[in-house]
Amino acid sequence: MRLLSSNFKLGVLGGGQLGKMLAQAASRWDLALWILDESRDFPAGNVCTNFVEGNFREYQDVLEFGRQVDVLTIEIESVNSEALFKLQEEGITIHPRPEALAIIQDKGLQKEFFRDHGLPTSAFTLWGSGEAIRQAVQDGELRLPFVQKARKGGYDGRGVAVIRTQADLEKLLPGPSVVEDLVDIDKELAVIAARNPGGQVESFPAVEMVFNPEANLVEWLLCPAQIDPAIEQRAEELARATIEAFQLSGLLAVELFLTPDGEVLVNEVAPRPHNSGHQTIEGCYTSQFEQHLRGILNLPLGSTRIKAPSVMVNLLGEPGYEGPVEYAGFEDCIAIEGVFPHIYGKAITKPYRKMGHVTVIDPDLEGAKEKARLVQQKLKVIA
Repeated sequence: MRLLSSNFKLGVLGGGQLGKMLAQAASRWDLALWILDESRDFPAGNVCTNFVEGNFREYQDVLEFGRQVDVLTIEIESVNSEALFKLQEEGITIHPRPEALAIIQDKGLQKEFFRDHGLPTSAFTLWGSGEAIRQAVQDGELRLPFVQKARKGGYDGRGVAVIRTQADLEKLLPGPSVVEDLVDIDKELAVIAARNPGGQVESFPAVEMVFNPEANLVEWLLCPAQIDPAIEQRAEELARATIEAFQLSGLLAVELFLTPDGEVLVNEVAPRPHNSGHQTIEGCYTSQFEQHLRGILNLPLGSTRIKAPSVMVNLLGEPGYEGPVEYAGFEDCIAIEGVFPHIYGKAITKPYRKMGHVTVIDPDLEGAKEKARLVQQKLKVIA
């Protein structure tokens, strides 16, 4: 298969901001990148080679789209995996492989996979409904506090309920779910690992995530993470072990908990480019998006070394604003050295909606943090 040719087509299920940034990376190599999503007004619509309007959750839409491309990948997990299995039978190359994706799509199967493969994770139980959980608490079978996660469909903080008190039981999610111990967390980390079909594995340095307490979204990301070198090594080893266990090609973002006693636990994984890797565009020798392309196309993986310390700030829609978007303070921010805004191109802002991100690089991490605070103060997403 000749990748750098007029005949080669790379397909992506999903046309959001990750699809947009994948298309931007592919354009550097003149790779023809096709996108399937519901509207060409989505972020990737203006930058991909070909945009096909359809629903990546619908069997027939995925099947017809997949038959038009040579290699198929995803930018979101909630795609029709049944169609991917059929396409795989027909000889289409698919990354992540459908067998692994089907496990990752279900947080219950994902947790069982971690346990069965000796990957350290928090203790958990599986439940059929919120009412069953409520009854188990009443019967003394389940003790507070805990975290409940919907087995399917959760995304960007949705599908998660933190239950600390009896009053919090009103927040229980209704369907099949995972209940996990509420881990005492010192820091939340992430490591993005990459693998190609030839078996080469590389991992990016661990990053430290700081969450917005209201939206449960990553608000800040620090690279490198401010952790002991032994913890850094353990985190990278776990990420490599996890992508090897899944036998994935492309990227696997591995979210981790660091406990106060130094234990590193696998929280969740995503087999695609991830919010925790955006800083690699400016901060590393190879971006996560180029690395994903290298992995799924069986090319040599790129260097993951850091060029400069970086801070990534998510641009979230301001509370109280919904409507056509306006970015206040943009000019003030781009006047600062080392500040790189990425505007996703979503036409409508909503409270806490991801509208873009800003990467700040500096020779010193403290300097990058200081600039990032200025960006947070100045750059506002309003309507």
